[in-house]
Parts: sequence; C-alpha cells; structure tokens
Amino acid sequence: MSAEQMSIAGEWCDAEDGATAEILNPATGEIMATTPKATLGDVNRCVDASRAAFNDSSWKNMDPAQRGRILNKMAQATYAKAKELAVLESNNNGKTFREALSEIRFGAWTLEYFAGLSDKIEGSTIPVPGNRLNYTLRQPLGVTVHIIPWNFPLQLALRSIAPALAAGCTVIAKPASWTPLSLVAWAKAMEEAEVGLPTGVLQVITGSGGLIGDALAGHKGVDGIVLTGGVPTGQAVMAKASENLTPVTLELGGKGANIVFKDANLRYAAKAICFGIFMNAGQMCWAGSRLIVHEDIHDELVDAVVAEVAKWKVGPGMEEGVRIGSLVHRNHRTEVMDKLHAGLAMGGKVVCGGNIVEGDGAFMEATVVTGVDSQNLLFNEELFGPVLAVTSFSEDAEALALANDSPFGLLNGIWTNDLSRAHNMARDLESGMVSINEYPITFPQTAFTGWKQSGIGIEQSQDALRFYTKIKNVNIKL
Repeated sequence: MSAEQMSIAGEWCDAEDGATAEILNPATGEIMATTPKATLGDVNRCVDASRAAFNDSSWKNMDPAQRGRILNKMAQATYAKAKELAVLESNNNGKTFREALSEIRFGAWTLEYFAGLSDKIEGSTIPVPGNRLNYTLRQPLGVTVHIIPWNFPLQLALRSIAPALAAGCTVIAKPASWTPLSLVAWAKAMEEAEVGLPTGVLQVITGSGGLIGDALAGHKGVDGIVLTGGVPTGQAVMAKASENLTPVTLELGGKGANIVFKDANLRYAAKAICFGIFMNAGQMCWAGSRLIVHEDIHDELVDAVVAEVAKWKVGPGMEEGVRIGSLVHRNHRTEVMDKLHAGLAMGGKVVCGGNIVEGDGAFMEATVVTGVDSQNLLFNEELFGPVLAVTSFSEDAEALALANDSPFGLLNGIWTNDLSRAHNMARDLESGMVSINEYPITFPQTAFTGWKQSGIGIEQSQDALRFYTKIKNVNIKL
C-alpha cells in the first residue's frame, strides 16, 4: 500500500491536518493506497497558487507555439507511461486493462490535438462606422477548476486539462475520491519528464467531493469550472458557481438509445450495442442503455445481443480475456441493483443477467431486459451500470418519439441503410451527438456535447477552446 500526496504550489504535500482516505481496488476490496483529504485551507492555498501562476506572464503570455510544444511533450510522456498508468487505472477503477490503455492513449491524443491549436486562437477585425479600427482579442479565461468523475478518471481529466492549458489558463484538477490514483501518477510523470510547465500552472488536489468540490465551485478566486458527473452534482456545482457568476461547463448524464430499423446489419449492430452498454461495466454517460428496435426484428436482434454478451467474460480487469470488469464500488453496485429491481417491478422481462456476481469484488452480470415501456424507470433513469432496456416500435415516427422521450440528450445511435431516413432522424433527434451505424464513437477533434439535462457547453473540438478564452473588444478612433 502506498501513501500518495497531492500537488499544490509546486510541492507534493499531505493535507493540512494530515487526514487521509483509503483507496480500494473494487475487484478485490483491498486497500491500494491512501491519499490526502484536503481541507478548506488547502483549497485556498491551491487557488492562491493558481492565481499567482496565472498572473505571472510566464504562462498566459508565453508564445502560444511554445505552449503547444509543452503540450506535445506532455502527450509524448503520457504515451510513454500509458501501460503503467493503465495498470493503475484498471486496479483502482475496476475496468479492464484493455479499456484503460485505450482511454489513456486517447487522452494523449487529446493533448496532441490541442497542442496544435494553441497558436491558432485568433481574434477578428470588425468593420464599424467612421475612421476607426475595431478588433477582438481572445484571452485566457484564468484559473480553471476541473472536477473529474470516477468512470474515466484520467481520460476525462485530460479532455479538459488539454484545452485549458492550450488557451493559457491555469488548472486545478480534483479527481473523484474513489479513483484519484491515475491522475496523481500522471501529474508525477509530467514532472519527471520536465515538460516545462511553470510552477502552479497544474495542480492536483484530492479529497471529499462534497467538501473540496463545493469549496472550489464557490470560490471567488476561480474563473471557470468544468465538471463531468451526474445531474444532481451538476446542479449543486452550478448553484455554487452562481454565487460568483462563475461560468461552467457541465457534462452530465445520459440515456442513449440505439434505434435499429429492419434494414440494419443486425450482426454488426449487436456487437456495437453490447460495446455501447457493457464496456466499462456500463458506467458511462454516453452508454446506449436503451435499445429501440423494430418489432419485426426484435427477437432476432435480442437473441444476437444475448449471444454476443455471453462471450464477454466478467472478472478482474487485469485478468486475461476479461471484457467486463468490476463496478467502481460495492455501494455503487447496490444502487444499480436497487434501480434494476424497482424497474422490474414496473414491468419487463430479464432475458440474461440480472444478478450480482458473488465474491469480494463489485461485479455484476451483463443484463438485458425486454418489454420495457416508456413509463418504466429502466427507460427513463440512468442506472450507470450494465443494464440494457429493450423497447419495440412499428413506425419511424414512433421510434423518434421514443428516443426523444427522455430528460437526457447526449448520444443516440441510428442503424439503417436508408440514407434519407438516417439524415432525417439525425436532424430530428434531440441530442448533442448522433452516431449512424456505429456506437459509441468520438474523437478529440469532434464536439462532445449534451442537450437537455445532459449538460451545458462543449468538450473536445475547437469549440471547447471558446470556454477557456474570453473576448475583449478594442475600439480605436483614428
């Protein structure tokens, strides 16, 4: 068991009062490490250091191309440490090594992408009446707080850290209290690689989300807050941020639907449907947790999904051949099972899974439930676990209405070979992202964004940089 520290003001340190939290391996229940439980004094020290680093011209006024070179060094150091970090991620989160490695390499790719954009943050000249010159500057937002979730601990940290640094902001990263280890290890790796970040530009603070996350969100020394998490957490962060009118980017929950029409490639769809709900043990905001399938192919597709997931071995994420790892915590598994049982009481038939896997870990069977109507909580609520709810339709308009009958709007999938139907459905689906004939999919250069209760703002892509910059208009009378 290791005793980890957090990074504040260029130093690795313990909490002000020495308090620590035990970090578990959810596949075994064993204690892996301890991390500091930061105090409000630690929060203030962290924000002060971040403000000092931002006000120091060595970062925000650095040649943006040089900032890009630093981000490229960070990307290369991340690639070099990817396997080591993936082992830590798998053990701390429960996910498979294969998934962890892929996610961390995606994080490195994100650093590369924003490295290339750092010197392409441009203003504009604006024609105005009279003998005047009018132009805009896009300047760094300032001190940014990044509240990281436990489901993709390092990848989702890098998703927002990369554009913040590219824009010239300073970063305070707060990992989830269950899964802080990969971010701490990554920050150490960046320091060891001597990438060139000035002191205080990147800090990692660990501890209680309720205490530390709340204090950071409501801190008057913070200029922007980025959160990935559930809707209640997003509402709480937004409420705290409103006290200082601090802007927020919130990437929240989802209840994605895969809509499968009669002309779809069912064999390929079945594999992607399983990937979209059972990878990471279903603990994904963009999970395709609803399957909306035409009645004529319902039984055939359900049989194909059940046959495919039967091949997916459940077990510890570092074990050879495992496709579904442990859920992040036994407490979370209890919440998922409670919602599953409540939904089944409202209707539906379990055609595979439906049980926990006995033992020391937090394992659960991949579960498929058919006959789920739109009033069932399995259709409406995010379980954040490996549970697929299946609903049938007869007409295209019915499929669209079912898909849109959700408080969420993150990612939906369409399965058809009819080009007109695909485009019409993509246009009319009420979600920030739509994927046709594959699921799920994203890239650093494409916008990751949710409608309705799935969030506010944009992650990834050039559009993400807008959050980390502020516009200044300059008018000159000549």
